[in-house]
Amino acid sequence: MSRNQKRILALTTVFALTFGIAQSVGAMHIMEGYLPGGFCIAWGILCLPFLAAGFFSIKKTLEEHRNLITLLAMSGAFVFVISSLKIPSITGSCSHMTGTGLGAILFGPSAVSILGLIVLLFQALLLGHGGLTTIGANTFSMAIAGPFVSWGIYTLCKKSGMNKRAGIFLAAAAGDLFTYCVTALQMALAHHADNTIGGALVKFLVVFAPTQVPLAIIEGILTVLIVMGLETYAKPELKAIGFMKEAK
Repeated sequence: MSRNQKRILALTTVFALTFGIAQSVGAMHIMEGYLPGGFCIAWGILCLPFLAAGFFSIKKTLEEHRNLITLLAMSGAFVFVISSLKIPSITGSCSHMTGTGLGAILFGPSAVSILGLIVLLFQALLLGHGGLTTIGANTFSMAIAGPFVSWGIYTLCKKSGMNKRAGIFLAAAAGDLFTYCVTALQMALAHHADNTIGGALVKFLVVFAPTQVPLAIIEGILTVLIVMGLETYAKPELKAIGFMKEAK
């Protein structure tokens, strides 16, 4: 491991220890016991093919380029740290960034499904953030739906000839917002009571919007800054995954 790689790893470790030991419970990964059992099972089953694809994607990447394990671990640490920092929303809920856009841009959305699942398990077990019964729903929204949107938008921006950093910003911000759109849908499907699903969805989106929109913008900016740092300190790794060709 090079000196620059060790510095990056040490920096992410310090951030994780400093900020990852999160505050109180209640952030909007869907909390333990909030979804009925049938919904928990259904969302978990829906995640399985994506997780299988993610496992094989990571396996292939590391078999071809073993030196990418540090960059992959850093992408996972970024997700853990940034999604552990939460701010109060209204009606007692909280909002947070997701951090999954970075991994989706670098390694593709399938790989992020595995990283996200690992992060969500650690947060549920160690930080009380989210829950084990809702791990399937949270994985689908944060580690599958959001990353696929980030990857799709970044790919479209790249093909259209848009400035690379602008594309990264849009991809990360949109992936964050879409995660919360899916979370709102998951909650509306399970808890619409006498209201329609559409009406409940609008209510949940209104709850998240005041805090999540500015957080998505911040996440887009942070992701651009992280990529700029990687272009300086992790050029061999970015070249191995073909990213530096886009950076030139």
